[in-house]
Amino acid sequence: MPTDCPGLADLIARLDRSVEAGDAAAITKAVKADLEEVLGTGALKLPAQFTVARPEAYARRLLYRDPAGRYSAIVMTWGPGQGTAVHDHGGLWCVEGVVDGEIAVTQYLVEPEADGYFCVTPIGALLAGTGSAGCLIPPTDHHVLANARPARASVTLHVYGGDLDDCTVFLPATPDGRYAATMKSLSFNV
Repeated sequence: MPTDCPGLADLIARLDRSVEAGDAAAITKAVKADLEEVLGTGALKLPAQFTVARPEAYARRLLYRDPAGRYSAIVMTWGPGQGTAVHDHGGLWCVEGVVDGEIAVTQYLVEPEADGYFCVTPIGALLAGTGSAGCLIPPTDHHVLANARPARASVTLHVYGGDLDDCTVFLPATPDGRYAATMKSLSFNV
């Protein structure tokens, strides 16, 4: 845990309470309120090394891991034009908040087909700005995130119901627009 991060101790105390809220729906609702309050007021001041974009892909940096394994908090920094493929969250609930900038979020319905491919259909889109947050609970947790700023980085904070070590990514695979699923191992950047 970084020692030079004003507001982090308060966020951890809030999250420690919120993850005791009950089922995934109650937990994500409470965590969402925590992120909206902390990020919306600017109370969390991330160290500079957490907000530096990488030229080749978005950056993923561990901010905090609960010692009891109940949740982890990951900061992601998105350079201009950077985003994800359609993906899930490895069976974990997730709450994502915008620390700084704008993130385009597109939600997807992912349906398996008999031949092993997937039909991937967009079902909603929104533009999330600084201080906003959203919840994802499997199995309805498929989406794409992308930096909506054309010339500046955006920074997000993701709280997962455990350690997100891998996820399923869905990539276009057939001429008729169907997708193939592949497991993606996730790691942290410096």
